[in-house]
Amino acid sequence: MSSSEFFPDFIARHAEEFPDRVAVVLAKANGGEIVEEPLTFAELDRAARAVAVWLGEQGIEAGRRALLLHPTGLDFVKAFFGCMYAGVTPVPAPLPGGQRHHLTRATGIALDADVSVVLTDNANLPAIADWLSQDGLDRIVCAATSMAEQADPGAWTRPEGVGDGTLAFLQYTSGSTSDPKGVMVTQANLFHNLRLIESSIGLQGYNTFCSWLPLYHDMGLIGLFLLPLYLGSTAILMSPVDFLKRPHLWLRLIDRHDVLVTSAPNFAYDLCARKVTDEQLAGLDLSRWEVACNGAEPIDATALDRFAERFAGAGFRREAFLPCYGMAETTLYVSGTRREDAPLVTRMEARALEKNVLRPVGEDEDGPLVVSCGIVNELDVRIVDPESRTVLPEGEVGEIWVRGGSVAVGYWGKERETRETFQAETTGGERGFLRTGDLGAFLGDQLYVTGRIKEMVITHGRNLYPQDVEREVRAVHPAVASGATSVFSVVAAQEEIVVVQEIRPRDLGGTTPEELVRKIRYEVGNRLGVHIGNVVLVRPGKVRKTTSGKIQRRLMRELFQANALEILHEELAPGTRQRFRPTPAQDGGSGGETA
Repeated sequence: MSSSEFFPDFIARHAEEFPDRVAVVLAKANGGEIVEEPLTFAELDRAARAVAVWLGEQGIEAGRRALLLHPTGLDFVKAFFGCMYAGVTPVPAPLPGGQRHHLTRATGIALDADVSVVLTDNANLPAIADWLSQDGLDRIVCAATSMAEQADPGAWTRPEGVGDGTLAFLQYTSGSTSDPKGVMVTQANLFHNLRLIESSIGLQGYNTFCSWLPLYHDMGLIGLFLLPLYLGSTAILMSPVDFLKRPHLWLRLIDRHDVLVTSAPNFAYDLCARKVTDEQLAGLDLSRWEVACNGAEPIDATALDRFAERFAGAGFRREAFLPCYGMAETTLYVSGTRREDAPLVTRMEARALEKNVLRPVGEDEDGPLVVSCGIVNELDVRIVDPESRTVLPEGEVGEIWVRGGSVAVGYWGKERETRETFQAETTGGERGFLRTGDLGAFLGDQLYVTGRIKEMVITHGRNLYPQDVEREVRAVHPAVASGATSVFSVVAAQEEIVVVQEIRPRDLGGTTPEELVRKIRYEVGNRLGVHIGNVVLVRPGKVRKTTSGKIQRRLMRELFQANALEILHEELAPGTRQRFRPTPAQDGGSGGETA
């Protein structure tokens, strides 16, 4: 790789070779229809140069950081590349909505990254400026991207000294609001991962990508935005809000634009299967959709089945699913299923899995279905005992460690965390591994990801994966099928399982909250052979998720223990109540109002 390789050079080259080719299309929902706004490579190159010149005029020098707070849109696209063209490191982050924890997160990122400028769009500029003032961040320059675009693009000059080690961007992980961690992704990391994805998926020539994922999330930013632009292809973008309200519009865009590649987590495929009506399905042609990536969490085989069955009539092929694995700390991609292969789903022996062993069983036997995340190319991946740091043999579940060119250089300004996470050493003396915090195992050349170390539920000597318990909970009653579920454990008199379940009271029908709780405790307990002592019912939207749709189980545990959940109804085991709810609730012990 040349030391002068720099992502803006690719945009400039595309703008010169095919100036009128559409780089990005912003698709907006207008009722049940779609309104599209295109941006060509020439227009993108010109806007990025102008923003870069404006940053220089404001005294924002190369090497500084810019916080980008935009909704999905072309203003973000121009701001992101404008920063890159200036040698300023873009820091994409979610817009700080009205809730305090959103503002706290935005403030934490601004302070941690020591940003010099905040860019947003015209609609959000007053609120962003007010937030900066309220939190004592007035020193930071704040402007709308449209204002920056007014500078002279002809005055742009390529920043000096950019190359492999230049930061491409800071990718903030969606963890604690009080301690944000910015993953430092260099130009070298970015190019290594883009080429790894390109070769692993087998992308050739011009391809169209489509995404509703947030542009501050690694998959949305890299896999479905930067990758197509690097290839000289087109990225079709829609907002997450539009997708959640009208998931069929995502599928219509895939049909309309002959989209080859897109990606979504489990819940999105499940949402489409449940919410897209027969009328919306009519006339839909998904036969040209070849790569439907699924990542962000352990992959749910039942979600794949439901989607494939629902949209088979529209030409969708189950072979289009491409389960994959990655994270911000590896830039994005680590492993994936071969494009020509159908997802590999293996039934595992439950008792062996509880003892950290993958042992396949026959389809006629009981056991959880585990989906392979494919094969690893060009990276060194080991399965390691997280305590002893011994490399484990095939079939044994341990922590996934990764080494190679896609692994980021560390966390911004956090030397201790960088050393602990990015510079791990095995007992055999092999150094320079990233500790992912994820659990998994190899069977042959297939990598199976089973969960997160810190989310494992340990009860009576058994290791349970929370997503398996959550799946069983959602099967209990129609009222819980579409709501988010969070399962975690707390230490009371002993390790206790807690289920937090979203419900709409009107969906309960003739079932009372007390009856629903009894069904969850009895049916899930029987199916899994565990004691479900604690069930909390909350309204929709109260189970916290990351920007990529992952359940924030650790945060939910903290909120439960602090009695900070907005509870419709809860029933707790005596030991849990004594420790975490020592004051009797006014309703006689339900811990909250009934639904």
